[in-house]
Amino acid sequence: MYNMMDSIDKSDAEIYELIKKEGARIRNGIELIPSENFTSKAVLQAYATLCTNKYSEGYPGKRYYGGNQFIDLIESLAIERAKKLFGAEHVNVQPYSGSPANQAVFFALLNLHDTFMGFDLSAGGHLTHGSPVNFSGRNYNCVPYTVDKETELLDYEQIEKQAEKIKPKMILSGLTAYPRKIDFKAFKEICDSVNAYHFADIAHIAGLCATGLHQNPVPYCDVVTTTTHKTLRGPRGGIIMCKTEDKLDKNGKKNLAEKIDAAVFPGLQGGPHDHVNAAKAVAFKEALQPEYKQYCSQIVKNAKALADSLMSQGLDLVTGGTDNHLMVIKLVNKGLIGRGKEIQNALGEAEIYVNKNTIPYEPNTPFNPSGIRLGTPAVTTRGFKESEMEVIGKLIAKVIDNYQDKGVIEKVRNEVLELCKHFPLYPGLDILR
Repeated sequence: MYNMMDSIDKSDAEIYELIKKEGARIRNGIELIPSENFTSKAVLQAYATLCTNKYSEGYPGKRYYGGNQFIDLIESLAIERAKKLFGAEHVNVQPYSGSPANQAVFFALLNLHDTFMGFDLSAGGHLTHGSPVNFSGRNYNCVPYTVDKETELLDYEQIEKQAEKIKPKMILSGLTAYPRKIDFKAFKEICDSVNAYHFADIAHIAGLCATGLHQNPVPYCDVVTTTTHKTLRGPRGGIIMCKTEDKLDKNGKKNLAEKIDAAVFPGLQGGPHDHVNAAKAVAFKEALQPEYKQYCSQIVKNAKALADSLMSQGLDLVTGGTDNHLMVIKLVNKGLIGRGKEIQNALGEAEIYVNKNTIPYEPNTPFNPSGIRLGTPAVTTRGFKESEMEVIGKLIAKVIDNYQDKGVIEKVRNEVLELCKHFPLYPGLDILR
């Protein structure tokens, strides 16, 4: 196996230097964006292989190009490992990422302008859960559900009443900024009561679901999508899991699995990215090991410790804490309505990376929201534990309270650099030196 970086500096010194700078950034900073993580070296190496050179339109054993006998085995391994990991009947590993995976589900289950229910973006849902600026809201009739205004929690009785009134063809459960567990069984019961598809997007919590730390939605859903990065700690990509039986179209020419596959290819994509599928297969094998459950358990412990530290410093969190890998700081009680972007940038100057985010019933705009979203998958990969989370919480609070003070930010940055020295990332990888 060749060193994946040994030719870039000779071929393109400009890109090589920028990659080195990105390496220094991640080495010297605290990565708290909850949708980000660091893959293993093995996943990186699988990603940077000659599998990227192959064209493989179709599925294993049914390709439109020759020479796919080994690519078929790679994709089949990825499929079987994902099935085992989640207990799924059928898996498609070809989606390029989470949003394309979600689009394929819409394409397979709904007709244009059909009505569905999705989680409101400002309350914790994703763009692809029905935002009016996204394909899901532009091409389909989304009636969003939200959280209770007082508790900021999902109210399943209210969602059921809404479903009974709307009679949607599909209800989408899942999250991108909701810090609590989701009751997928309750969603299934609501869907069954109105004869709707249940589609879950677990892009953020897939690792927690696969290891039993959170409820696995696969037994309770018609279709489940996830990205393969985030808590799964694989390459950037997506997968779709589904049942074979189509409960709303039992007399159709295709079963549900066939509809999903046809929606991905030839419906929305061409050839799969075979190097990514190889990396997915490696990541799924890693996730099947006992150590991976320990890792996911530490993610949750770290999130709880970070949440407790933030709240002890007088910061207010959406729902008052977290059950999963993420939390959202509400800046309202600090008088910082609409200052999420400024706080994000101030923390970035201190080498603490987070993202601005809306809060439930956001008083400002999505472009200048009143929240900060942060999570623990990446720092847990580096080896941070609860004691480091307590320190990080204090540093974040110090920056928020002094976000316009360059001197304070510089002092925090120095503390961050010193902390990160004790948790090397990718030891021995030349590009990070």
